[in-house]
Amino acid sequence: MRHPCFLESEFPQTTSKDARFHIISVPLERTVSYKGGTSNGPAAIIAASSQLERLVEGLGSPGDLGIHTHTAIDCSPMQSPKEIFSATATLMRKVRDQQGVPILLGGEHSITNGAIEHMVAEGVTDSVGILQFDAHMDLRDTYEGTPDSHACVMRRAVERGIRLHQVGIRNFSEEELRARETYGVSHHDASEIYRLTRMDQGLSQIGLPSDFPKNLYITFDVDGFDASLMGATGTPDPGGLFWWDAIELLYRLTEGRTILGADVVELAPVGLLHHCDYTAAKLTYFLMGLIAQRNRYPHDRISS
Repeated sequence: MRHPCFLESEFPQTTSKDARFHIISVPLERTVSYKGGTSNGPAAIIAASSQLERLVEGLGSPGDLGIHTHTAIDCSPMQSPKEIFSATATLMRKVRDQQGVPILLGGEHSITNGAIEHMVAEGVTDSVGILQFDAHMDLRDTYEGTPDSHACVMRRAVERGIRLHQVGIRNFSEEELRARETYGVSHHDASEIYRLTRMDQGLSQIGLPSDFPKNLYITFDVDGFDASLMGATGTPDPGGLFWWDAIELLYRLTEGRTILGADVVELAPVGLLHHCDYTAAKLTYFLMGLIAQRNRYPHDRISS
């Protein structure tokens, strides 16, 4: 039976070899520590995408470059986290071989381990930096007995030598603050962003360190948004980003860089909060538009 496809209301499914953007659903829910539901996140994002418009303001119509939605990664109980991460990395490698850009939909944040494994296998850990939007640092060594927890995923990245820049953090532990210092993690925490938005210069002062890699992987945990905007997530958290804050930060922090892939994770759909599903879908499509603009493939054309 045919599986639903991202934004198929506007764009027919493009063949894998011809698509610029590849949607990879990873409906993993194994280590959530508060409210559950992330296994339903990818399907909810894809369903909500049918309500999107073709155009992204200022970025044209990224869907014109082709979107291919893959069959979801098998996250059944028979599959171990390591097998799930490996399957994700393998599919990402196939996408990159076809000159495509992988867009992962979670699922809990531990799915980014698949992208990390892909970077390691490709030997690019010193030339790619991760740009993380999140309410939490996810820098614990282990959490609730496992190193594969959503709360450990960024620790796994920095241990492999991958540079990390964090945006919107507003929850802290002593262990993670030490890890941040040990691994040289740069950051713009939520309190700093809030103070800057109240100043005349606003977010214009924000940018990545000058020596941060020119190639980026973006991981966006939807709890990076304020709880009033994103209630459908395991830990809705006050004091977070609102839509235009996130969009401006994404523009500023990706300027002059190439984006090799992205993920949107931790949506846990709640029936009456369908605006959250739509917000995650709109963010996903915006990221496609941003990637198309930043990467500027010479044979790509986007109508404005």
